[in-house]
This record gives sequence, C-alpha cells and structure tokens, in this order.
Amino acid sequence: MASRPEISIPAALATGTLVYTIYNRGLPPILDMRAAKVGDPNVEAVRKQNVWMAAATVAGISLIAKDATVFIVGGAMVVVLDWMTRANIWTNANTGRVEGPGVLRMATPRAAANSGSRQREYAPSEGIVA
Repeated sequence: MASRPEISIPAALATGTLVYTIYNRGLPPILDMRAAKVGDPNVEAVRKQNVWMAAATVAGISLIAKDATVFIVGGAMVVVLDWMTRANIWTNANTGRVEGPGVLRMATPRAAANSGSRQREYAPSEGIVA
C-alpha cells in the first residue's frame, strides 16, 4: 500500500538522511581511511556494524510505513555508502589502486627475470572477508 507522494517522498528522504547519519557513525574521514593500511581491520569492523544497523533501520521504517519508496531510497543509500566506504578502505595510498584480500598480482620484474618466467603470486590476506 503506497502512501500519497506528498507523504512518501519526504519520508523516503528522511530515511535516506537517517541512513547517512547511522552509516557514518564511528567511521574516520575519507582521507584517514585512504591513508591507513589497506584493509584496516578496525575500520572494516566499524563498516560492517554500521551497514547492518542502517539496513535494519531501513527495513524497520519501511515495514512500519508500508511504503516501497522508503525501502528503495533507504536501500539505495545503504548500498552506495557501503560501496564508497569499501573503495576507500581498500585503496592503496601509495599507488591509488584498489587492492582487496587475495588480489592476484604479477611478480616484480626482478623476480621474473631471476626465474626466467612470469610468476604470479597472491597478496597476503589478513582473513578479512567482505
């Protein structure tokens, strides 16, 4: 059951604002996330807590309001904020490239020259699963 647009749209925007506020609770600024070690476990733990709290809030408000617009806007905010945060957590400050756990990298030119062939090695994983 959809509400009238003059009620539904402000409720959806208020839910999006609430999601933004909940999601940024406890997270460091973007520059600090990018300057920290790639895949910092502390920032990753706060991100996971915030995404679950924001998703639960969107689900609760949309069930109470019985309006799909609230769910769509709130859910989109959760997804976009989580993608942006993950990109900042996994960006290497030195290279500017996104690196995740277990990323396949080519061996250094020196190692490749010594072995006679191009070897592949996996980046060390700290056991962080997205």
